[in-house]
Amino acid sequence: MPLATSLAIFQSCNITGVPKSTRCAILRDMAKVRKAERRPPLNKTHKLKRQDWAKKYLKTDFSKVLWTDEMRVSLDGPDGWARGWIGKGQRAPVRLRCQQGGGGVLVWAGIIKDELVGPFRVEDGVKLNSQSYCQFLEDTFFKQWYRKKSASFKKNMIFMQDNAPSHASKYSTAWLARKGIKEEKLMTWPPCSPDLNPIENLWSIIKCEIYKEGKQYTSLNSVWEAVVAAARNVDGEQIKTLTESMDGRLLSVLAKKGGYIGR
Repeated sequence: MPLATSLAIFQSCNITGVPKSTRCAILRDMAKVRKAERRPPLNKTHKLKRQDWAKKYLKTDFSKVLWTDEMRVSLDGPDGWARGWIGKGQRAPVRLRCQQGGGGVLVWAGIIKDELVGPFRVEDGVKLNSQSYCQFLEDTFFKQWYRKKSASFKKNMIFMQDNAPSHASKYSTAWLARKGIKEEKLMTWPPCSPDLNPIENLWSIIKCEIYKEGKQYTSLNSVWEAVVAAARNVDGEQIKTLTESMDGRLLSVLAKKGGYIGR
């Protein structure tokens, strides 16, 4: 009974008359209180496209795929991040309250094999449309990382990005093509599929680190510095574990007929 109340769980076992405090104490030994995950709804077309994608890339050498994505971090952290148990007799720690989370920083990064590319910070106040996205890639990814790679590496690398409007527009696609990232070197991506991108797991690792113990930040620069420090602590083996998970993800998509998989 996922996300059931303690009362509903006990009633399903035909156990009544147990106080809530006792029910919760018993359940703590075998369960955790969790929120439902938020995901975009998948319709029949989405599921078919996810299956087609899995079939297309089933025999791909994923060590040559660069998985990219953006992440926004705020001063306060995600909603409900600071929720947790405290000891009896202890007071809950005081948290600063910033209007609308105090603003945030948009971060771009990529992972390939056992290497982290970036993270790179999007300039404050810049809204990523097709033009600004391509300029951002030029100033960061291409100038600071890609151009240092060998010709053989560039020939074999596959670039992955999701279907955000700034990524999938005709302008961005043509611009990437002029950079040599086109056709089979630009991975097609199924709709509504964050669960298939291993860099989403990296974002979770970084957020757990920067917001641990209810940590808050007082400036955009300080939260950015925390992201950089957390990213540096992610070693190659952790990244390799994420990128090597792709074969299993594709098989799971096919087994679930295009449905969501666990991350």
